[in-house]
Amino acid sequence: MIEFHFKDLLDILIVAFLLYQTYRLLKGTSGMNIFAVLLTFVIVWFLVSYVFQMELLGSIINKVANVGIILIVILFQDEIRNFMTKLFSRTATNGLVKRIKKMIFKVDDTNHISGIEQITQAVFNCAKTKTGVLIVIEQEAELTHYGLSGEVIDAEINSRLIENIFFKNTPLHDGAMIISKDRIMAAGCILPVSNRTDIPKHLGLRHRAGLGMTEKTDALVIIVSEETGKVSCMKQGTLNLGINKEELTSFLKKGSIN
Repeated sequence: MIEFHFKDLLDILIVAFLLYQTYRLLKGTSGMNIFAVLLTFVIVWFLVSYVFQMELLGSIINKVANVGIILIVILFQDEIRNFMTKLFSRTATNGLVKRIKKMIFKVDDTNHISGIEQITQAVFNCAKTKTGVLIVIEQEAELTHYGLSGEVIDAEINSRLIENIFFKNTPLHDGAMIISKDRIMAAGCILPVSNRTDIPKHLGLRHRAGLGMTEKTDALVIIVSEETGKVSCMKQGTLNLGINKEELTSFLKKGSIN
């Protein structure tokens, strides 16, 4: 009969929590492939070595693992570098701390963006004139580091101000606007660019920068294309093209267009 103690339950819960946090961190990124492969390998190794106790097959898997780790590091060095950077970044740490506070103190997790109407109005006014827009809205992970790459504004969310900042040929129109704590933190900010190969060819640098931001943080991103005037939104590496006002409002309130 298998004995099951409290420490075994605690062990399982800790491992499950770590796996879930790793999944959330990698969801929508290229590192998700590595995570899936490693998780599958660990499950197979555990079943073979400890559940079914197949000594010969278990020893073969152990030998393969010694060489496999080196091969994984060589083949996926870029993805591993990005994962480690994201794992130990300040934004990831702050996000984890906030999630722990929510679990302990039951903090409400609903998005509270007071300027939803102002943002929506500005975005679709810019869409009518095919004015390029790139707006990043902070969630759990702090974006101060990215805000300092541009011009700090610290202003109330206002549709006219947003439209003026992104008006063609103005000094800050090419960069990203970052909204934090219901205020416009900064504009003209530089964002990390996604290296994904599955991005449609007709999408330009603005969309790649938006995707790159959602791969590295949990921020919400809104984009207006200069070429088509279509509005897009992004979260966790997922791109939604050609959304309408109702879908954008839902995205800002709930983090999804549904």
